[in-house]
Amino acid sequence: NKYDKAKEKFVTASTLLSESRKKASIMLTKKVNDELPQLKLENASLEINFDKVAIDDSSILGIDKITFLASTNKNNGMLPINKVASGGELSRFLLAIKVVLESVIHNRTIIFDEIDSGIGGSVANAVGMRLAKLGETYQTMVVTHSPQVTSKSNWHYLVQKSFQNNKTSTSIIELNEDERLEEIARMLSGNTITNEAREAAFKLLDNK
Repeated sequence: NKYDKAKEKFVTASTLLSESRKKASIMLTKKVNDELPQLKLENASLEINFDKVAIDDSSILGIDKITFLASTNKNNGMLPINKVASGGELSRFLLAIKVVLESVIHNRTIIFDEIDSGIGGSVANAVGMRLAKLGETYQTMVVTHSPQVTSKSNWHYLVQKSFQNNKTSTSIIELNEDERLEEIARMLSGNTITNEAREAAFKLLDNK
C-alpha cells in the first residue's frame, strides 16, 4: 500500500513538473532564438525535445528525457546540439541561454570564463558587444583571450602567472588606457608589438 501511494504521488508530481517544463521550454526557446541573431547566428535555431520515460525507468528528475536540439543553417534538420554545433557555436548558444536566464535575476555578478572560445573577427566583436550590453544591467566579468571582446569592456585587468622559489603565484593588475592599448596590441600581434598592431588596437578601442 505504501508503495502504491508513493508511486501515485510520484506520477502526479512528475506529470505536473513535465507540464511546467514544457510551458517554460516554449518561452525559453523563443527568447534564445530572438537572441541568436545578435551573436552572428542568424540562421540558427534551438528546440527542446521531450520524451516520456517509463515509470520503471524514471528517476528523481521525473519522467522526462530532455534533449536540446539545434540547427545552425537554413533548411537543416534539428539534431542534438552537441552533434551539430561547433565549439564556437556552442559558446554562443550558451551565452544566449545565460543572457535569457539572467534577465530574471537582479543584483548579480555574472562571470564568463572564455565564453568566446573558438570564435574571432566579426563574430568575436558581436559577442563582445552583447557582453557589454549585459554589463549595463549586471556586473559582468569576462575571462578572455580575444582582443575584440577585451576592447568592449569598461575596465581591463591583466592576469599573469609567475614561478619563483618553487612557487607559482598569480597577479591581477588593473591597466590604464595606455597599458590597455599595449596589451590589446600584444593580443593581436604576439610578443613583438608592431605599430600596425597598435593602430588596430586603437581602432578597436575607438569603436567601443
